[in-house]
Amino acid sequence: MTAWDPERYLTYSEERARPFVDLLRRVGADRPKTVVDLGCGPGNLTALVAERWPQARVVGLDSSSAMIDKARASVDGVDFAVADLRDWADSAAPGSVDVLLSNATLQWVPGHLDLLPALSRAVSDRGWLAFQVPGNFDEPSHRLREELAAEAPYADHTRHLGAPGSHDPAVYLDALVKEGFEVDAWETTYLHVLTGEDPVFTWIAGTSLRPTAAVLEEAGLFESFAEELRNRLAQAYPVRDDSVGNGFVLLPFRRVFVVARRLEA
Repeated sequence: MTAWDPERYLTYSEERARPFVDLLRRVGADRPKTVVDLGCGPGNLTALVAERWPQARVVGLDSSSAMIDKARASVDGVDFAVADLRDWADSAAPGSVDVLLSNATLQWVPGHLDLLPALSRAVSDRGWLAFQVPGNFDEPSHRLREELAAEAPYADHTRHLGAPGSHDPAVYLDALVKEGFEVDAWETTYLHVLTGEDPVFTWIAGTSLRPTAAVLEEAGLFESFAEELRNRLAQAYPVRDDSVGNGFVLLPFRRVFVVARRLEA
């Protein structure tokens, strides 16, 4: 099992797209020349960026070659490339980007708050830096996976895995104000109505479960892990019935948003 699977990630793609659409709506750039999407994934959301600013050069970067292959095959008019965003931040020319976007990516970078100065330097005068990160790491969808992974026989294979994380909106606001930005930061909790078999397991299988799944599949332990995790998630997220008896599961998902505009020097 590869670390990232574009097809699995695109399950519930409409629900996953909502935060990015809400983020993009708050970016007030008029006619940017260069727009960069850090952590573009399979490119389906970067396509919205190209539609929003058709005159701009739009660049999509992701560390997963599988994601970039999918993006190149699916989206026209965007320059896609495999790159680690930390390397990009170190090498980007100061002031070279008019809109710098990142959607549900920074949480995977250890110490990403320390990366904000480098990202900020890449943004032009009156340019925009906008990102959103999950803020739901205390939810059962994460805690149950971590608790099970810490049990035998899985712990020997998973204890080296780093855990994603993020900060409250005010932390990002304070950091970017110091970098010379005016900042709008907020949080939203989406209530995703999910249907299908084992919907919460299916949701995390495309994102937060991927690193754990990769190491356990290599060890031949993922099948038993997945079965037990499905059982625990089903108890934490019971099926509800609508007015006509159709079952669904409600998944609360907190997101943290930041939209910042650089002040003129």
